[in-house]
Amino acid sequence: MLVAMYYNNQDVRIEEMPKPSLGRGEFLLKMKACGICGSDVMEWYRLKKAPLVLGHEATGEVDEVGEGEIKFKKGDRVFVSHHVPCNTCRYCLNGHHTVCETLQTTNFSPGGFAEYIRVPAINVQRGTFLLPDEISFEEGTLIEPLACVVRGQRQAGIKPNQHVLILGGGVSGLLHLLLAKQAGASRVVVTDINPYRLNLARELGADLVIDAQADVPNKLQESSEGRCADVVIICTSSLAAFKQAFKSVDRAGRILFFATTEPGVEVSVPINDFWRNSINLTHSYGASPQDVAQAIDLLRKGEIKGDKLITHKLNLKDAALGFRLVAEGGESLKVVIET
Repeated sequence: MLVAMYYNNQDVRIEEMPKPSLGRGEFLLKMKACGICGSDVMEWYRLKKAPLVLGHEATGEVDEVGEGEIKFKKGDRVFVSHHVPCNTCRYCLNGHHTVCETLQTTNFSPGGFAEYIRVPAINVQRGTFLLPDEISFEEGTLIEPLACVVRGQRQAGIKPNQHVLILGGGVSGLLHLLLAKQAGASRVVVTDINPYRLNLARELGADLVIDAQADVPNKLQESSEGRCADVVIICTSSLAAFKQAFKSVDRAGRILFFATTEPGVEVSVPINDFWRNSINLTHSYGASPQDVAQAIDLLRKGEIKGDKLITHKLNLKDAALGFRLVAEGGESLKVVIET
């Protein structure tokens, strides 16, 4: 079978690998679509494991079923989570599924950018979802990133009539925009350095867009009679964005670290000011099966129209181009690889 083997952002090769064999309780997924995530082009994270087959936003059809009792059959349209929790450890039992050791060590193989994917039994049992007819294979690639956003906004506690500032207008930032609007936020502001993404944010309902290279805290307050944001969501690794967040949050507000910096980067926090003004700092990583189920429901009902974020659909053989598009961050957003 063909796979897209990642060596670095500028070197993704189409290679052949043996079609995976199945164990008990497993199935083989024929990949139909898989999105390229922003994390797929974070070289500081990926190069240490290269070469490897990436891809964790996969949808497809069940092609072959292994021995044992499996609730899916050949031909089923499915979305498969790459990471799944144990649901029994103290972290899972307290709602912290994404720090579960099982979640952080599970995966399907060899990766989403392959013609066929072996889905381990634990992923079959806890991370496989039937894809509703209302969701195309391509739109289904947004289930995983939307599930992460669902979890993040639950952490951020967005309420109706709040003002929300989103720093970074990539896929995650725009999903945060759509979900915040759906949750009843009265004002959502999006920043980015890319004019294409700012224009798209405006089209998707942002009340204001700001060039991230400007004085964001000042422009935010100028546009809202001196009011800062109730919730600030950081969707970029830019250190400047973290500094902007600290100056843009209102009293009793909350900052969500949805993105992180590169390893080793330290951020200075004005603890005394935040203590006096009751500023809450929170974070979010990954998604649980419950978040995935909610994301699927949002897409199925059309409450989040994910197809508006898909800018490119490329064949697996053109995966190298897809990686370059995402890494360069020009006039592209969600790039989907298809077979």
